[in-house]
Amino acid sequence: MATIKEIAELAGVSLTTVSRVLNYDETLNVQDETRKRVFEAAEQLEYTIKGKKKRKKKLKIGVLCSYSLEEELEDTFYLSVRVAIENKIEREGFKKYQIRNTDQAEAVAALDGLICLGTFSKSMVDHIASFGKPVVLVDAAAKREIWDSIVTDTKRSVHKVLDCFLKYGHQKIAFIGGDEVDSDGNEVIDERLIAYQTYMQEKGLFQESYIKIGGYTPKHGYRLMKELLELEDRPTAIFAANDSLAVGCYKAVQEKGLHIPEDISIIGFNDISMAKYMIPPLSTVHVYMKFMGEQAVTLLAERISTEREISMHISIPAELVLRDSVGKNKAVL
Repeated sequence: MATIKEIAELAGVSLTTVSRVLNYDETLNVQDETRKRVFEAAEQLEYTIKGKKKRKKKLKIGVLCSYSLEEELEDTFYLSVRVAIENKIEREGFKKYQIRNTDQAEAVAALDGLICLGTFSKSMVDHIASFGKPVVLVDAAAKREIWDSIVTDTKRSVHKVLDCFLKYGHQKIAFIGGDEVDSDGNEVIDERLIAYQTYMQEKGLFQESYIKIGGYTPKHGYRLMKELLELEDRPTAIFAANDSLAVGCYKAVQEKGLHIPEDISIIGFNDISMAKYMIPPLSTVHVYMKFMGEQAVTLLAERISTEREISMHISIPAELVLRDSVGKNKAVL
């Protein structure tokens, strides 16, 4: 595991800055570019760069992200995947080109293919399709009859979280998630919420008041967690749709004078770099972000070289990583 000192040295900042950035300290006044360097350094230090492979054709690969830099820093899942994509492109000796949502066909005419990361509306999908290039979608699935895609097995991952809470004696399990609207103005429903609702209903444990939806940032996690803590029959366990939300949950719990996991257990999702540095270290679903990014490059290169016509849809399982934020429900001890 990378140390804070190693991250600080690679990012060119102080130990204090690294610690405060990784813990989303809202009082820290630094530029987004500095935050980006810290997050990227944390990701890069997790990778073991092996010897470079024999060079083949130097493919020209466009990388298109549907989100802004600010959004990437608020939930560094996409940053982790993007870094993995870029590192793999470099190791393979390919050329990377950053593509914007507003670019027209002439801007990508010389490219061999595209890797698209994020959430894409129908109009964005149609725009990308107009380029007429091989495409791999990461964390999304569209035009499955012609495009390759790589996603996480969300339903099974959510079941692992809820199974774990039940094993530890928790039945009052809340869900904190975000709402999202695509560029066409249409609501994007989080598959984690759907899986949570279905599971809890099947177990006869569903309570509407235990669902809190806002955004995906620490600020949203903080506000929504405070609302849950004000309930007369408050939950004993929290499933946060991402680790950034869990950061805010921690703050709200601590301000209430409660303790994790003695009073309330929390599990996040994604296992971003700072999860292991939280106090206590956050239990979370480890999504294989590095693997997803690398496989996107491998899949695109294979399709280009073989001229494969049949599309592939890859669903990657995730692993529940138990750290110190989950404990036995005191009510059943």
